[in-house]
Amino acid sequence: MKKHVLIAAMAFAMSAHVVTAQPEKSAAIATPAAPAKPADSTKKTAQTPASLEMKPIAAQTQAALWASRVLGRYHYSPVPLDDAMSAKIFDSYFDGLDGEKLYFAQADLDQFAALRTQMDDAINNEDLTAPFAIYNLYQKRFAERMAYARGLLKTNFDFSTDETMELDREKAAWAKSEDEIRDLWRKRVKNDWLRLKLAGKDDKSIRETLDKRYDNYVNRIRKLNNEDVFQMFMNAYATAIEPHTNYLGPRSADNFDIAMRLSLEGIGCVLQARDDYTIIREIVPGSPADKSGKLKVGDRIVGVAQGDKPFVDVLGWRLDDVVALVRGEKGSTVRLDVIPGAGGVDAKHMTVTMVRNKISMEEQAAKKSIIKVKENGVERRIGVISLPTFYQDFEARRKGDREFRSATRDVERILTELKKEKVDNVLIDLRNNGGGSLTEAVELTGLFIDKGPVVMQRTAEGRVEVESDTKPGLAWDGPMGVLINRGSASASEIFAAAIQDYGRGLVIGEPSFGKGTVQTLIDLDRFAPNEKMRYGELKMTIAQFFRINGGTTQLRGVTPDIKLPVLTDMDTFGESSYDNALPWVAIKPAQYMPLGDLKELVAPLQKRHEERIANDKDFQFLQEDINEVLKLRKENVISLNEAVRRKERDAQDARSKLREARLAGVSVNQDEPASGPGSAEKRAEGPDPTKPKKSVVAVRGTPRQDDGLQGDERDLQAELAAEKAAKDAKDVMLQEAANILADEVEMLKTDTRMASRVMPYMTVVDSK
Repeated sequence: MKKHVLIAAMAFAMSAHVVTAQPEKSAAIATPAAPAKPADSTKKTAQTPASLEMKPIAAQTQAALWASRVLGRYHYSPVPLDDAMSAKIFDSYFDGLDGEKLYFAQADLDQFAALRTQMDDAINNEDLTAPFAIYNLYQKRFAERMAYARGLLKTNFDFSTDETMELDREKAAWAKSEDEIRDLWRKRVKNDWLRLKLAGKDDKSIRETLDKRYDNYVNRIRKLNNEDVFQMFMNAYATAIEPHTNYLGPRSADNFDIAMRLSLEGIGCVLQARDDYTIIREIVPGSPADKSGKLKVGDRIVGVAQGDKPFVDVLGWRLDDVVALVRGEKGSTVRLDVIPGAGGVDAKHMTVTMVRNKISMEEQAAKKSIIKVKENGVERRIGVISLPTFYQDFEARRKGDREFRSATRDVERILTELKKEKVDNVLIDLRNNGGGSLTEAVELTGLFIDKGPVVMQRTAEGRVEVESDTKPGLAWDGPMGVLINRGSASASEIFAAAIQDYGRGLVIGEPSFGKGTVQTLIDLDRFAPNEKMRYGELKMTIAQFFRINGGTTQLRGVTPDIKLPVLTDMDTFGESSYDNALPWVAIKPAQYMPLGDLKELVAPLQKRHEERIANDKDFQFLQEDINEVLKLRKENVISLNEAVRRKERDAQDARSKLREARLAGVSVNQDEPASGPGSAEKRAEGPDPTKPKKSVVAVRGTPRQDDGLQGDERDLQAELAAEKAAKDAKDVMLQEAANILADEVEMLKTDTRMASRVMPYMTVVDSK
């Protein structure tokens, strides 16, 4: 496998290229797996705080210095670590900690103003006291704000006044006084209270629910350790250079490796933290946990033991610490102390003993389905391959394992199955596929073209390299399409762009993310003085990729041939939303021979699509949802007046009732309000104070806004059932993409002359 050796003098090898859209973060829900490093190494890099004061350790100060040397010399667009960069790091760090400006006041920033030009000194001098001091104040302010919020629960709110709360404070100014920030929190608590009140809760229940919720927020942040703080600071540095350069702490690096392999060694449970307990959220079929017959979804894990060693009590532990204990090598034994979920917290414990084994993470693997489209008495079968990520087991491939797991291998197998099932067209669904292995993007393209260039890379030195498919033949030579959305990024864009440039298939959907850069993983542990010390990894941008037509997807993304309704706010989500994104450029095209020219098909297919959705109730409802989200985002406020909110909720419920009736073909009284204790408010809610702001995407079929109980009293089984219902809801975009490809088949089979012009490589059989 091809590798870039960037620092030969330092004698370390790069891992495989990865092209991903967003910075990698520790998963909130983890799956037990074998650690990539010795089990005791984590203890050398992270310390769980005994108090609120966090302090850096030697491994972190050294890792920061090595990371700065690598970034300053070998990044695709290197930026010197000087006072100017220090100011960017300072701003990025505060934004990462408090992007909604709810904890710090202007006086807090003024207190640290002298550090604005000293972040570079902190790294170069191996003294991270300053960034840790900023975090310690943040943690203090967090506790103060939550204490104030809990204190407000003892008071009464007047919901008859006409006041509003700002929903998104990302662009707001820092509070100028303590009174101003307290007023922000008064409104937030008032909004939380009103939401529960509208859901039918009485005052006593509301106080208990919110007090528990705010206490959980405090407990969560208390579980952060110095590795978390260091990673936040280093990511402030890395992303200040360029959006897709990130620092991965030791545990994050392990999780990234697991995600790319789609396989691990463990017991096969997906775990989730709920209050002080680690609960089982999902059990992988065929795994040791499944075969034991003793574990069930909702069971609480309160102790973990290795082999015959004593149990370690894990009640109140943070999730990844529990996962670290459950993980282990294939063939090793782990014992769990479990409280059955069917009983209360005082139910009788049981001990479950399991031998760890290799587990496959199938939820991220390629999957197939067939959509049947009937029109004018003719049925077309559209084979759909959903690909969530471009995965590959790098380590197994490096070792020469002929059965290594990869996206291309799985898709090729599925294509063989779809051929046997006699599908008329194939759709590759890349929606929300944020990228993965560059090699997989190239090899996957090779399944649909004969030999030829797929993508070009330009290094920091200006050297252009062409990545080509070298395997002759096509795994599928029939018509095909690619479905993308704004969440399709990087490797997804490489594949979609190549299919489009070759004229091989139709690209359907909305403009993609616009990420045209290539990253590689650099193991900083190679600089560590001993094996027990871990420095983590850098995911660093080393090149920019270009389409074979010479353009790049950077900033602009891939423009679909057939445009579906845009569900995403393009201004807040995508490469163009980053202030420091690399610019769009073009280079000399590669030498390639297009396989077809689909331009003749585009206009009539787009016209058929627009005529169809003009009379499609699902699309009309979808457009209503989009308009509502855009309206809320533009207004950016929510009323705190109970009468106003009830009116808004009743109007939304009436619309929902009318919508359901229209779909069922039943008349309904539009003036009849849908209300009552079970009604949930539909208005957009304020952001969770412990979570970063995320782009809002309007998607039909997603669950209604919660009633304020999620994460507090909602039963896990009900939560999972709601998620399953959302997944099973009709996917109107997928269905319409299938309709478009069915139209294409009909046009090609009824007009063989057109087929020979647009797809000369394909044999078209006249329909009867």
